[in-house]
Amino acid sequence: QVHLVESGGGLVQPGRSLKLSCAASGSIDSGYPMAWYRQAPEKPREWVATIANGGLTYYADSVKGRFAISRNNLANLVFLQMDSLKPEDTAVYYCHHRTSWGQGTQVTVSA
Repeated sequence: QVHLVESGGGLVQPGRSLKLSCAASGSIDSGYPMAWYRQAPEKPREWVATIANGGLTYYADSVKGRFAISRNNLANLVFLQMDSLKPEDTAVYYCHHRTSWGQGTQVTVSA
């Protein structure tokens, strides 16, 4: 079982940046991708970004060019650098690995 803990969320003005972190512990399988999802109020959870073991990255169209996912396998950390934030990025952001989810971290983008 993998235990995931997200951090780094908060309140930020539109156009500013935030960097989320996900600390993983337990049976980490470095051969499997890590991903970020988010869920806005009264909306289904949606995929944001994925990073594969080889470093290949994939992004939802809504965040492409603004967000960057990275991974430190030695430290079992995954990051999500979020730039040029918009109010529609407001959501709880979750880290995901295989079948495990973190508890989420709230990101609020508001003036």
